[in-house]
Amino acid sequence: MFIYNVTIKINASIEVEWLHWMQTEHLAEVVGTGMFHDYSFLELLEPNEEGSKTYIAQYFTSDQTLYQKYIEDFAPLLRQKGLDKFGDQFIAFRTILKKIK
Repeated sequence: MFIYNVTIKINASIEVEWLHWMQTEHLAEVVGTGMFHDYSFLELLEPNEEGSKTYIAQYFTSDQTLYQKYIEDFAPLLRQKGLDKFGDQFIAFRTILKKIK
């Protein structure tokens, strides 16, 4: 299994609106591409910085080529939607993981 891991640090002032958008739109849009079969959405508790919050979205796929197709065909548009909505109020770090056991 492969995990597309997105760690997002947001300005605390947008937390309520951003969480609503993630839970009602964005997570479903990413899985709706058909490139991932499931996801997990987590809040980072430690370490924490005053004035910001950190969340992690993990998307699961059994095939690395599906991940690559997502990156090439879907990610640019979906990333732009977040930028259009929240501008520079967040930063995202993306990694791909392979489950060993």
